[in-house]
Amino acid sequence: MDMQNGTAQKSFLTKVIMISTLGGLLFGYDTGVINGALPYMSDPSQLNLTALGQGMVSASLLLGAALGAVFGGRLSDRHGRRTNIMYLSILFFFATLGCTLAPSMEIMIAARFMLGIAVGGASVTVPSYLAEVSPANQRGGIVTRNELMIVSGQLAAFVINAILGSFMGDYPHVWRYMLVIAALPAICLFIGMFRVPESPRWLVSKDRTNDALGVLRKMRSEGEAQEELMQIETTVLKERGLKKASFKDLSTPWIRRIVLIGIGIAIVQQITGVNSIMYYGTEILKDAGFATQAALIGNIANGVISVLATFVGIWLLGRVGRRPMLITGLIGTTCSLLLIGFMSSMLQGTEILPYIVLSLTVTFLAFQQGAISPVTWLMLSEIFPLRLRGIGMGTTVFFLWMVNFMVGLLFPVLLAGMGLSATFYIFAALGLGAITFVKLCLPETKDLTLEQLEENFRNHGRGPVEEAVQEKPYTAKPAAAPNQTLK
Repeated sequence: MDMQNGTAQKSFLTKVIMISTLGGLLFGYDTGVINGALPYMSDPSQLNLTALGQGMVSASLLLGAALGAVFGGRLSDRHGRRTNIMYLSILFFFATLGCTLAPSMEIMIAARFMLGIAVGGASVTVPSYLAEVSPANQRGGIVTRNELMIVSGQLAAFVINAILGSFMGDYPHVWRYMLVIAALPAICLFIGMFRVPESPRWLVSKDRTNDALGVLRKMRSEGEAQEELMQIETTVLKERGLKKASFKDLSTPWIRRIVLIGIGIAIVQQITGVNSIMYYGTEILKDAGFATQAALIGNIANGVISVLATFVGIWLLGRVGRRPMLITGLIGTTCSLLLIGFMSSMLQGTEILPYIVLSLTVTFLAFQQGAISPVTWLMLSEIFPLRLRGIGMGTTVFFLWMVNFMVGLLFPVLLAGMGLSATFYIFAALGLGAITFVKLCLPETKDLTLEQLEENFRNHGRGPVEEAVQEKPYTAKPAAAPNQTLK
């Protein structure tokens, strides 16, 4: 009987994970599908997009995502993780239809902005839900499945774009078919969320302890459910008595330093130019010399390497220090960018150039997704003590999305005005600045507790300092961060 119960509980948890991570799949598909839709969408017979128009269509989603990330956490705290994901699935569906049926650039931008709000909300709500329904000893592996679903969604978008481009490339409205496919997982997510429970952590925070215990019993043994409920109640009680930080606390040097380092980590992840490849990979390959259909097919390689490298990155996180892993990744991406710039100028117009550019973008993504992106989200979850986590994560994720927005907006303008070579030289220069920042400013966080990290920030390595906050910091393991390669 116990074995049967254990199997049923494991099966139920698996169902919960599979359904909720459809939010990550939508995140990935909606950020990746524009890669193949833009060439057709830009045609004079369609939306007639200029280089700036392409940037605005792509980047409007990212601006919406910045807003969605800021308010998504607050709404899920108010209404519940499950309920918020259901609302997001509805927004995903109708915003997708708006993009699909858009008759003009202006309506497309508005619909993409609304779609971005759903993407940003999912980027913070889904990982929180996964972390709160997962057993403690499986939490890391379960939460990182959302990252795998994100890059898998991007890969699915690249593959579908290539298939539709190959078989329907002569049909002027093919881009609408590329976009509307995202409505299917949105429907599945909405229906599926009726079959999964609310987060037990959220239920306890709303004094619904019996409901929380009922949820835990569906996914844990009786003893494990009772023990975890006690742990949740203790944590919630301590958090209620903990004064949260505000922007006024930034006047305290050590708090300001942590927040600025967090912002720096977020900016470093984006100024590599990763999302110029994830959003405009097809345009990059076309500029290098591929025809549109060949570029769509070649771009699949970028999606495949992103998925494979994410597996490698997850494996490396427990074995390599954060700083050396991040520096190695940045050296690899910067060298790849320099080579793209150099080869584009030296081999311009040759038949071999598009294949060289494709191989270098694949190399770039191997370093980015295998080292930089996993470390980014992990370090953001580690450097903030509990009382700073709300303001710290909110501020850093906002900056991450805004830099992502600027890259998405300006890249096609730079590509059209300066060419492939000069554009990638700019990103290479930014990569050198990122390496310098990591070497000079970034602390190592591996194998350190939150108390040790907080003490290091307070002391600046010079011995004890006067307490900057009144309450004793609460001891906790780093929370699972919303690991959304913003791709």
